[in-house]
Amino acid sequence: MKLIETEFPGLVVIEPKVFRDRRGFFLESFNKNVFAENGLPTDFVQDNHAYSSGLGVIRGLHLQMPPHAQAKLVWVTRGAVNDVVVDLRKGSPTYRRSFKIELSAENFLRLFIPKGFAHGYETLTEENEFMYKVDSGYAPGSEAGIRWDDPELDIDWKTKNPVLSDKDLELPLLAQFDSPFEF
Repeated sequence: MKLIETEFPGLVVIEPKVFRDRRGFFLESFNKNVFAENGLPTDFVQDNHAYSSGLGVIRGLHLQMPPHAQAKLVWVTRGAVNDVVVDLRKGSPTYRRSFKIELSAENFLRLFIPKGFAHGYETLTEENEFMYKVDSGYAPGSEAGIRWDDPELDIDWKTKNPVLSDKDLELPLLAQFDSPFEF
């Protein structure tokens, strides 16, 4: 398992070692010891599995507020997505900046997202399955988010006519979000 630091402090791309043969493949999705040795959270408490049908589905940009903030480990098991995070940690050198990476069933990449980031993704294929581990359970009263199309973020989404939930259409702009997160 290879951990690749990004310019965003604490945001880590994980490239698992994939063992392939004529039967298929095997890989470690998560290794508690590797995470612990690299200072990443190892106490994941919930696994989530999302399915999206169709190109251009956008989910996000979501987060949970303290005391239920979540660190996440995310990856794709079918299809491909543009995975996007926004650093909302005041004092961070990448505060209010976005990071985007393609995660797919073909490239096997994972992304570790620390607490204090909003997260979302855009589907790039017709059939998509998205997996993620979180270190704090779902708390409906702590849900928050930022609009996917916030002009300040200027995220380069591939789709021009996305499929969004009603809830995501009502999220506030970044300028309206008072972040409780500190770097």
